[in-house]
Amino acid sequence: MNKRHLTGMLALGAAASLTLAGCASGNQTEGGSGAGGEDSLGTITLGYLPSWTDGLSTAYLLEDQLEKIGYTVEMQELTEAGPLYAGLAQGDVDIYPSAWPELTHASYMETYGDQIEDLGAYYDNAKLTIAVPEYVDITSIEDLAANADRFGGQIYGIEPGAGLTAQTQDSMIPEYGLEGTYELVTSSTAAMLTELDTAIAAERDIVVTSWRPFWANEEYGLKDLEDPRGAMGDTEALHFLATGGFAEEYPEAAELIGKIVLDDEQYGALEDMVVNEYGEGREAEAITAWLEQYGSQVDGLVTD
Repeated sequence: MNKRHLTGMLALGAAASLTLAGCASGNQTEGGSGAGGEDSLGTITLGYLPSWTDGLSTAYLLEDQLEKIGYTVEMQELTEAGPLYAGLAQGDVDIYPSAWPELTHASYMETYGDQIEDLGAYYDNAKLTIAVPEYVDITSIEDLAANADRFGGQIYGIEPGAGLTAQTQDSMIPEYGLEGTYELVTSSTAAMLTELDTAIAAERDIVVTSWRPFWANEEYGLKDLEDPRGAMGDTEALHFLATGGFAEEYPEAAELIGKIVLDDEQYGALEDMVVNEYGEGREAEAITAWLEQYGSQVDGLVTD
């Protein structure tokens, strides 16, 4: 377990707020430009949830790329998907760099979709899951009903407003008849990881909500439970979403972002470098290292 990362996640959880909370451009503290000025093509705000590390990783990738072609970038941290979609629709945030609009965040798109612009999908193999540590001897969600006592009747989830939470509560639990025997415990991704970390240290049975791609699957040795009834939904794509009119106002940025497509290896390496290998405070270094290894493989990326 990457204790350094977990400590950072816990700190983020403690500082949780549902309101927009601005922060300086990441590269301003890490040697990048981020200064803007008369030559800037304009200022673009990236909104992301630091505990959702797919968006964390792609936010820093886009920050690097947009600054290299002449934009000033502001990073806006949030702790729930709902305020992020609202901010995107209202123009308080210009880009959500790792949205799940097809299934997981479909309800937010029903509310705000008319005010949001899709710049393209960068990854097409994302999936919501129910998972247990590898040492737990069940293989299917079907097995949970008969083993509620082993798990203390609790499924540890993430943020209450997450699409994963709604899918688990509204689809998976009733589909597999777990009402009355299991409670979905929600708080934050950091809190879920704390419970997971504690349970694994004691080799205690635990079941959590998870997703792919997510660094914790490999770091904690999680296995996805089979979902024969398809209650956790189909595979979906991760998109770069922008506020309405973005491509017209920032055409160079929209063109660059729209070309970015990552396969499993490229995405996995990006998240691992940002979250684990380099970690909090060294994200810009992680992006530089990732570009050196994978930049030439991805169409449209600026590597110099």
